[in-house]
Amino acid sequence: MVMKMVRIVRDPGTIKLLADLVRRDILRLISAKPLTQTQLAKRILLTEPSVYHHLQILSKAGLIRIKLSEVGPHGILEKYYEPTAKLFIEDWEMTPLDLRRYFVHNHMERLRGMLSVFQLMADQRGKGVEVGSEEIEGLAQVLAKHVTQVGEKYEDVEVDVDRETLLIRIYSETLKIVMAEDRWKKFFLRMKNPPR
Repeated sequence: MVMKMVRIVRDPGTIKLLADLVRRDILRLISAKPLTQTQLAKRILLTEPSVYHHLQILSKAGLIRIKLSEVGPHGILEKYYEPTAKLFIEDWEMTPLDLRRYFVHNHMERLRGMLSVFQLMADQRGKGVEVGSEEIEGLAQVLAKHVTQVGEKYEDVEVDVDRETLLIRIYSETLKIVMAEDRWKKFFLRMKNPPR
């Protein structure tokens, strides 16, 4: 079965499932390679029953599937899980209002990483860059809206890159769109050419 690169999640109930850090970590880990319940428990430092609980939730939501089953060294059938897509992107418009803060925080963290590159370039020129909390949050909300649109073009494409490369590609394309918007042009111009 071919794995999709991206799946845009539009169901509010499924989006709620993705707001759980353990489930997101499971999806991240099994996107690199299929893992068993035991392997996941060791990597995320949880009990096997707890991991099993999360695997069942993810499976019922159609976010993961069993890649293969084989008998392990102790004669126990081991199931190897994989995601149904390399990357799941929450549709901002379908995200319940009470969960938007969680997802904005994730976008803010990624955005801080991207803006650090601008900071490094400014530092090399002996100039400083200052970005306020409101700017970061506003930009993160705009990114959250646009990342869905960019992700949609990868929905029907087969996997050809790993998850992290895909995530960087989608965020780069999203940032390029946002940088062209009138509201953010001055912000990014200031980032590229900070005052002395």
